[in-house]
Amino acid sequence: MRNTIRTLEKHKHEGRPITCLTAYDAGFARLLDSSDIDVILVGDSLGMVIQGHDTTLPVTIEHMVYHLEAVVRGTERAMLMADLPFLGDRDIPTALDQAGALMRAGAQMVKVECNGEHTELVRRLVTSGIPVCAHLGLTPQAVHRLGGYRVQGREVSAAERLQAEARALEAAGAQCLLLESISEALATRVTRAAQVPVIGIGASPECDGQVLVLQDVIGLTPRPPRFSRDFMTGSGSLRGAVAAFAEAVRTRSFPESGVHTFT
Repeated sequence: MRNTIRTLEKHKHEGRPITCLTAYDAGFARLLDSSDIDVILVGDSLGMVIQGHDTTLPVTIEHMVYHLEAVVRGTERAMLMADLPFLGDRDIPTALDQAGALMRAGAQMVKVECNGEHTELVRRLVTSGIPVCAHLGLTPQAVHRLGGYRVQGREVSAAERLQAEARALEAAGAQCLLLESISEALATRVTRAAQVPVIGIGASPECDGQVLVLQDVIGLTPRPPRFSRDFMTGSGSLRGAVAAFAEAVRTRSFPESGVHTFT
């Protein structure tokens, strides 16, 4: 039986950390699925790790659907989440159309890079039957507006704004939050305040779950981000690396405060 949003909610309630990794094809998806990874994210990160671009911006909805369909064919148990690609949120009709395409291709939840302007869009998606994970903090599709891949929410005003956005998006119906590259203290506050599961990446060990890009986990990224860890070293195999990631997340030994997180 496939994991669902209810599975993630149960994990949050019981204090069992949620494990999430990216996959973009049936082979790696099958590996993650058989390794007890809770959620597989078909991320627009494929633009960088699969297509070789410098950003996620070239990824289209057609690319997302193609890779999502491949992942679906390689899985039976993991919950499947997929990214709304760049400009998929440019207006509500476009978001409904593209998120709908992802759902028809097999996604159980659509991740949307969000800010304070997205509450109505999230509300419309949710009321149309599309579960939403609201992605806050460092949002890679906004890399040029942000001036690079920079930690977010360090200033008091920025931290207060992000907390307010998290509350508003949850109130709009987002059933999951994802926090990327924000201060550990801020991520901890957002997680404790949220009633929905909160997944972190470069955030806090206290988040309800952790996500990494698979290529970072297995040591294929030439210059991996600080918040990642190469689990391939010492594991002996791809399956061993995935198992080591899952164990480290569930025992809360990853991420390590101050090593894989930011002040």
